[in-house]
Amino acid sequence: MKKILIANRGEIALRVMRSARKMGIKTVAVYSEADRNAAHVKFADEAVLLGPAPSSQSYLAMEKVIEAAKSTGADGIHPGYGFLSENAAFAEKVTKAGITFIGPNPHAIRVMGSKLAAKEAVRDYKIPMVPGIEEAITDVTLAKKIAKKIGFPILIKASAGGGGKGMRVVENMEELPEQMERAISEAVSAFGDGSVFIEKYVTSPRHIEIQVLADMHGNTLHLFERECSVQRRHQKVVEEAPSVVLTPEIRKAMGEAAVKVAKACDYVGAGTVEFLLDDQKNFYFLEMNTRLQVEHPVTELITGVDLVEQQIKVARGEHLSIKQEDLTITGHALELRIYAEDPLNNFLPSIGTLETYIRPTGKGVRLDDGYEEGMEIPIYYDPMIAKLVTYGDTRAEAIQIMLQAIKDYKIEGLATTLPFGKFVCEHEAFISGNFDTHFVKNYYTPEKIKEDKAVAAKIAAQVTLKYYLENKNQLKEIESVESNWSNRK
Repeated sequence: MKKILIANRGEIALRVMRSARKMGIKTVAVYSEADRNAAHVKFADEAVLLGPAPSSQSYLAMEKVIEAAKSTGADGIHPGYGFLSENAAFAEKVTKAGITFIGPNPHAIRVMGSKLAAKEAVRDYKIPMVPGIEEAITDVTLAKKIAKKIGFPILIKASAGGGGKGMRVVENMEELPEQMERAISEAVSAFGDGSVFIEKYVTSPRHIEIQVLADMHGNTLHLFERECSVQRRHQKVVEEAPSVVLTPEIRKAMGEAAVKVAKACDYVGAGTVEFLLDDQKNFYFLEMNTRLQVEHPVTELITGVDLVEQQIKVARGEHLSIKQEDLTITGHALELRIYAEDPLNNFLPSIGTLETYIRPTGKGVRLDDGYEEGMEIPIYYDPMIAKLVTYGDTRAEAIQIMLQAIKDYKIEGLATTLPFGKFVCEHEAFISGNFDTHFVKNYYTPEKIKEDKAVAAKIAAQVTLKYYLENKNQLKEIESVESNWSNRK
């Protein structure tokens, strides 16, 4: 594999390109008219314009992407995450075009792309699952019967869903018809499929996922867990590895279960198996993401494994060069997703221009981004600006490095989730590890950040006043200093 086209944009396109360049592989960027001056376009060896800004006419246009690969002589396509990364039809088209798809086979994508099909696939492997029904439904009357049988609260989930879309928690029978209708409507809008299924709602759950890696020769291993419980609107904002609550025994059991899930669909490449962990530390299979995850850097930092490099090697048909017994957890890593969203206004998108953009640096700080100062955040795509990742010998150290990095990260021109990240890292529930997926609902209000800003402003005003009072009566003599603007010493 000598040249790879990255069918994506932003920070993940750059992330893939860096590993490819390290391996001596040429890269091809694709871009929309909105991304003509984007960082990933400038970084690549070649770049091909796909079309207008809307993703349906650019990044999601399968034939255009494949034609771009053909015209540049790319012999591999890496889909990143989002867009076409979990599209089985795209994987098939790429393969039929004689190009290597750097990801799992279409069968695995299809099976794990349906939550019900995924549960059916792993049933024979005795993987723990949340009680619920085994079929997709759209009938409210039937939903009432099922809810009565398994008991409230229940969770309605879109069969083809993801990212929290088509998902509703229902506390009682009176709420069911309306919530069922909303879930179906949202599922149709987001996925073109209104079928939903019902399962028992796990109270106080933690969202734990296991990174897996498999080659074409039957070797499958796991790279431990990531804790992804701090979410807003069922979407992750803060992730870490390892989880503070897993015992070695539970970690081993979850890892082995994740490997079984991967084997159940003949998985190849890097993938993630997601679980719910209840307050008694029982875990239940949730779903499998058949792609590289946004939060993969925290796993890379604690294991020392370049997951993108491994993806490429597996796609080339190589055996995994690492074994399960070779892997150990070293240190602790945190990731904060920096979104162009306003945490003071229900995390609504805050599109604008990066008038000031100063990156944090230092030991233990990694920043995966795709923007520069002066660039606009397009309205057409996911509003994530960057992923701020920190690493320390201990969790406490990683948190302190994150707080300093948040302070050093200067973004002006739009609202971001940086203040929310600070709130999380300073909150006692997070510091103690005693939190779950209800962290935002239980602890966060916009007023908390407003209070923090008010205190900071008051301190700054007091410092300024103190300085003024100490210096107002002192006579200042202006020294004569020669200008050195033209000195070339």
